[in-house]
Amino acid sequence: MPHEPRLQRNLRELVERRRTAALAASSAEPADARSGTLPAPQISMVPFAWCREFGCIVLHVSALAAHTQAMAGHPAVALLFSTPEVDGEGVHALERVSMQGVASTPPVDSVLHSAARAAYLQRFPEVEFMTELPDFRFVCITPTLGRHIAGFGSARDVSGNDFVAAMNFKPE
Repeated sequence: MPHEPRLQRNLRELVERRRTAALAASSAEPADARSGTLPAPQISMVPFAWCREFGCIVLHVSALAAHTQAMAGHPAVALLFSTPEVDGEGVHALERVSMQGVASTPPVDSVLHSAARAAYLQRFPEVEFMTELPDFRFVCITPTLGRHIAGFGSARDVSGNDFVAAMNFKPE
């Protein structure tokens, strides 16, 4: 039986237990040099699935949403997965992982689109009807770099490859 390091297991289990993540994307709007205003970042809570075959996080988003438009204009994104707060307990040691990645929209007739759809519907079968709506699309996020906080005093960098290895590990 292959050995799974404790921190890898913690990371995998944290992400597997969550059904939503906070998604941050840079606005597609350019900065206004005259007024000095910067583009407004977009942040949303998004349901997600893991596509083992392609090692990516799968979102199903509306083309009308600000975060979808932001990802189309600037594919560098970040996701935050966190354990929930517990009433009466401290929040500084909550386990969490922030993961940077690159977003892409696979063509509808591609193998990646089929795999993304299958992974998403395996996790959320009740939304199959939404996959037929013309303004919705799948977005695949390829992990590049992250930071895993496993608790107070336990923090580490996680490469995209380490994240994929953790998520694809099959415990016996």
